[in-house]
Amino acid sequence: MKTEEIVSELVEAARQMGIEVRSERGSFRGGLCTVEEAELILLNKRQPPEAHLAILAESLRDKEMDKVFLTPAVRKALEQSWAKKDQVDVEIADS
Repeated sequence: MKTEEIVSELVEAARQMGIEVRSERGSFRGGLCTVEEAELILLNKRQPPEAHLAILAESLRDKEMDKVFLTPAVRKALEQSWAKKDQVDVEIADS
């Protein structure tokens, strides 16, 4: 499955959970934020799909993903992204 397709499915899953997802241009990384008590995931249009996947995965990490259907390929991509982030965090902590 292409990264763009995974991102698209994660965007739809976020929306099903009531989280707005917006893609805009600017000098920001992106991520989950709260605006007027509503959750929002902001993606930077200038970033590649791989960055969008990482941002979406981290933003959805603590959400109840069992409430939405995700294909096995998307669940695997989420787990890989979380594992990669955890590994980077361990390496930073160890240095």
